[in-house]
Amino acid sequence: MNIVVIDDDKLVALSLKTILESTGKVTVAATGSSGADALPLYRGNRPDVLLMDIRMEGMNGLEAGEALLREFPDARILYLTTFSDDEYIVRALNIGAKGYILKQDFEGIAPALEAVMRGQSVFGDKIMGRLPDLMKRKGEFDFAAHGISDKEREIMELVAAGMSNKEISGKLFLGEGTVRNYISNLLDKLDLRDRTQLAVYYYTEVKQ
Repeated sequence: MNIVVIDDDKLVALSLKTILESTGKVTVAATGSSGADALPLYRGNRPDVLLMDIRMEGMNGLEAGEALLREFPDARILYLTTFSDDEYIVRALNIGAKGYILKQDFEGIAPALEAVMRGQSVFGDKIMGRLPDLMKRKGEFDFAAHGISDKEREIMELVAAGMSNKEISGKLFLGEGTVRNYISNLLDKLDLRDRTQLAVYYYTEVKQ
């Protein structure tokens, strides 16, 4: 797995490179020290995952992520930060980030990268526990008005719970291709880009 690391603390970036490459599963293709480095480094390296800090001088990680996803909608961004800030969490979710984990959880970084590569959205346990409170819906959601079937509703809930297509397939006794088709149909019906946005939509518009 090739990744790019963006962190304004060069010592942290070097430490991350050393820790992750020691697993034998990750190659750090490049490191940057500001949000402004994200787009050119992504263009030049096309990493599998961009691992990026949020609070940085100049262009922060969220601004960089928005610019990157406009040009590369399929880019996988995993935010790594010391700040468990509600506004940051919601904004990271809304722009389409694949995950948001805290720097303190060094042992969880490599597994988080692997999960993002498998198509999952990854959020630390502390953050996951707060999502329902952060994402308040405004009223009763009308599934029928959106043409969403009971099975699609069930799959939406499992995607929001962070389950992969393989895990959903096993739980519902469906083929992985069938699960992908259901998710694709949900994205079309709700005019969403990817499964991360689907999870955000579930928490903001559907779940109480």
